[in-house]
Amino acid sequence: MKRILVVCTLALASMTSAQDNLAQTTIQGVLAGNQAQVVQLAEAFSEDQYVWRPAEGVSSVGEALLHVATANYYLTSKMGFAPPEDVDVMGLGKIEGKQNIINALKKSNAFVLDKITMVETNELADEVDFGFAKMNKMGGLLALMEHNGEHKGQLIAYARSNGVVPPWSE
Repeated sequence: MKRILVVCTLALASMTSAQDNLAQTTIQGVLAGNQAQVVQLAEAFSEDQYVWRPAEGVSSVGEALLHVATANYYLTSKMGFAPPEDVDVMGLGKIEGKQNIINALKKSNAFVLDKITMVETNELADEVDFGFAKMNKMGGLLALMEHNGEHKGQLIAYARSNGVVPPWSE
């Protein structure tokens, strides 16, 4: 009987915890889906297409991917999570080569997904100065999700312009 009581208590505590982090886990899930598709696109481009840009002064494929990685670290750092010590955020834009860019993107994606659930529910209303806007941490989490989605759309347009079919739509 004691075992059943302990198991029930742990299950109830787990459900309560899941409810407490509902916003964070929901954003994390949507973001993970967007990130996976961005990585699929990154892998679908050829090495040569990484320097393609639609017009002078517009980000290339590789630059757009590195911009996403940089923004992942930037936004989470503003919410109190320093990037890993082995990541030079200011140097990310200098990375070259398809696989190196994909690796940097994947590392930033994993970092962000880990940190999202570390934002405490009682901190979601805390104001943060992101430099481009002041908003609460919930807004910051939503900005992470939206920013990745925005650049997924950009990369879909880049892909279609280069005859690359987004892998999930084949």
